[in-house]
Amino acid sequence: MSIPVLEKKRIIAMEIAAQNYNTTSKTHKLSLYIHNSLRVTSAAEEMIREKKVEVIIGMHTWQEAALVADIGGQAHVPVISFAAPAITPPLMTLRWPFLIQMARNGSEQIKCIADIVHAYDWQRVVAIYEDEAFGGDSGKSALLSEALQNVGSEIEYSLVLPPFSSMSDPAEVVREQLVKLQKTQSRVFIILESSLAMVTHLFREAKKMGLAGRESAWIIPDGITGLLDSVNNSVVSSMEGALGIKTGDSGEGSSEYKDFHAQFRKIFRTEYPEEDNSDPGIFALRAYDSIKIVIQAIKRITSNTSSPEMLLHNMLSSNFSGLSGKIHFEGNQLSDTPILRIVNVVGKRYKEIDFWTPELGFSMNPSMEKNDATNTLAGPVIWPSNLKRTHPKGWEMPTHAKPLKIGVPGRTTFEKFVKVEYREKENNYSGFCIEIFLKAVGLLPYSLPYKFEVYNGTYDNLLYHVYNQVTLLLCLSFIEKSLFINI
Repeated sequence: MSIPVLEKKRIIAMEIAAQNYNTTSKTHKLSLYIHNSLRVTSAAEEMIREKKVEVIIGMHTWQEAALVADIGGQAHVPVISFAAPAITPPLMTLRWPFLIQMARNGSEQIKCIADIVHAYDWQRVVAIYEDEAFGGDSGKSALLSEALQNVGSEIEYSLVLPPFSSMSDPAEVVREQLVKLQKTQSRVFIILESSLAMVTHLFREAKKMGLAGRESAWIIPDGITGLLDSVNNSVVSSMEGALGIKTGDSGEGSSEYKDFHAQFRKIFRTEYPEEDNSDPGIFALRAYDSIKIVIQAIKRITSNTSSPEMLLHNMLSSNFSGLSGKIHFEGNQLSDTPILRIVNVVGKRYKEIDFWTPELGFSMNPSMEKNDATNTLAGPVIWPSNLKRTHPKGWEMPTHAKPLKIGVPGRTTFEKFVKVEYREKENNYSGFCIEIFLKAVGLLPYSLPYKFEVYNGTYDNLLYHVYNQVTLLLCLSFIEKSLFINI
């Protein structure tokens, strides 16, 4: 089985941490057993039974982590997971007492995405996620819907992609799914959860289909942004113009980080010369810190005898500044509020443009002082199609081939407000409301192709057409109706 780049980097990071400890320790030695398997439960059982492992580290999805945590709990073996649920289940520590989450849930990230949507005044968005093997999206769609409502926006459409592993022709399947988005008005696409392979196909096909144009915006989650340090440049460049959420790694300036970084790059380039990105990335840093959690727990064992419960207690008592950030647990989860970084994919790399915390919002300063906080991103952002001067409108702009349709009531009581004169070639539209509309269009800083269409149905039917995006309703009929009622 070929090993993904992310796993290569995690393995090297953990081996470096274990080797550094083994060369200095005179009392204990760490042995790492690497097991790559699609069947995580059988792999965990095998390691416990045959290798007598005392700690299990890994799992990329919450579903995998929950399954292995069940096995770890039965065998009294601590499990460090790189995944966490979007919504923390009730009585979690009672159900999985030996589970330690080396990741945060997705609630802060969802709030950050909602703040980005609010900062650019996008009213509607499209949520995209890859259906998990066990079904669902871990509750992130519901979290996003609630967060958007709090800032006055909404999800116009949710696109659910089948699991990538189930596709025989990923490009064709993605194209078929993206056709659905061509019918939506919103051009703000938020990827909630997806594999890197799926996202790569998604961006490539979206560009071909015109869904990554000048008025579009794409937002990718931490699970994808964190991989940009671990993939080839061609993969990164396919996402050009996207905004990404990235968990900050606060240990970058420390001497330990510099030593690790140099050691990591040397080993990685030697073992995998075909890879063009040798930076460790946040996921490798978390893997390194996971081994440090075990090491520090071992060092705190004072007696000659130990137990799984004692080892678990010492691991959960960790309190140190790791390469991936502050390591401290409450309720078996990382407790510190994260500082999220907003990045912009530009060319074959990405650049950081702002920071964000739940309490303060956006700030250019990573120390996140209250006086530095704002409700907008500092930028500048280079958007899809190299749009620089302003941000995308986030909705499909009408064109001469596909103009904005304006529904005009054909039978009116007060012709001074709306009047339709029927002619053979082109009807004539006049009245106060028409003049107001034309004046407003003239004030727009951009061209707005439109087309008046006579509608002789009821008000309810006209509203139904608006709801289904068949036509756009002006306030013409409502002005007339309200005046009639007042008279």
